[in-house]
Amino acid sequence: MRNVYDVLEERGFIKQTVFKDELYEKLANEQVTFYIGFEPTADSLHIGHFIPLMAMAHMQRHGHRPIALIGGGTAMVGDPSGRCDMRSMMTKEKIADNVQCFKKQISRFIDFSDGKALLLDNADWLTKLNYVDFLREVGACFSVNKMLTAECFKQRMEKGLSFLEFNYMLMQSYDFYVLHEKYGCSLQVGGDDQWSNMLGGADLIRRKKQDTAYALTCSLLLTSDGHKMGKTAKGALWLSADKTSPYEFFQYWRNIEDQSVENCFKLLTFLPLEEIEELVKYKDQRINLAKERLAYEITKLIHGEENAKTALEQARSAFSGQGDNMPTSKMAKTNSIVDVLICANVAKSRGEARRLIDQGCVFVNEQKVPSFDWQIPESEMEENQFILHKGKKVHVKIVFE
Repeated sequence: MRNVYDVLEERGFIKQTVFKDELYEKLANEQVTFYIGFEPTADSLHIGHFIPLMAMAHMQRHGHRPIALIGGGTAMVGDPSGRCDMRSMMTKEKIADNVQCFKKQISRFIDFSDGKALLLDNADWLTKLNYVDFLREVGACFSVNKMLTAECFKQRMEKGLSFLEFNYMLMQSYDFYVLHEKYGCSLQVGGDDQWSNMLGGADLIRRKKQDTAYALTCSLLLTSDGHKMGKTAKGALWLSADKTSPYEFFQYWRNIEDQSVENCFKLLTFLPLEEIEELVKYKDQRINLAKERLAYEITKLIHGEENAKTALEQARSAFSGQGDNMPTSKMAKTNSIVDVLICANVAKSRGEARRLIDQGCVFVNEQKVPSFDWQIPESEMEENQFILHKGKKVHVKIVFE
């Protein structure tokens, strides 16, 4: 079997690592227990979590043992990484609910049977700590001067960093130490924005146990201009069908920029590289076929094959102008385009509806909506139904009851 490090590297997962040659040999010759942490700040994972999950799945397929660590304890403090201000404090009950949602979602991608992987919650040890003992055992191993040079803290210094958040690095580092002690975990994998925290954990293990521990960060999913992918008009691209429907999820990937298609195939699907190379070799209109395949493969992984097929049919119907399989919204008959936009959840408010119309984004069948106070003519509502379009991505069949 190939070394999983080679697999991850050629698919574009690896951003940074420490002791690369040692880690490479270890992955080639041993079953490595590694962990990835997931902060339960919402009741669903989002697409940003999916790259580490895919890395975890690749590593498990190559014989290594994952630990999926849910941050039920660290979520009570909040990770300052990538934040310009302090996270809102969540209740313990809300965190517990989110933890259960995360466990259910992660179990769809990782095989936890027969000890092949572990699913843990750091609240099991963090909430039982004695603070003075923790400071003596862990805090003494950290230099404040060095911590303040970490990127996760530097970017917050101007606006203010709470002492609560300042503890986060110590807590995450202690997680790695506990997992090393109890389960022989020697590698932490995570997003590149976690680099400073991950190095803290590896250094704590070295100081306390004189053992070598490793850190490996995954690339973030970025557009060609350097912005994070996974943001929609409604916010994050969630893995839960209740928060982002399979059709919306499919359409997001169907409409990504051409330059991102190959990278997304490598990071977010299990298709062989040879097949990916064949799919993306055309740079003309045929790239749309690759986008459709990409959207189908990712939606199938997240939402299952049946939902992916349905989303594919709906998308093809929308682009072909046939409304039989696209999303349908039923409502009381009205001539007000604003009421239709809001009832169909295409716009959340009258203000958003006005903005969409002013930008020329809204069409009824093939007719562009010219103004905010425009009334839908009877000629456009044959058989009490029509197709509502918002730009090139959102197409909804409106049915009047």
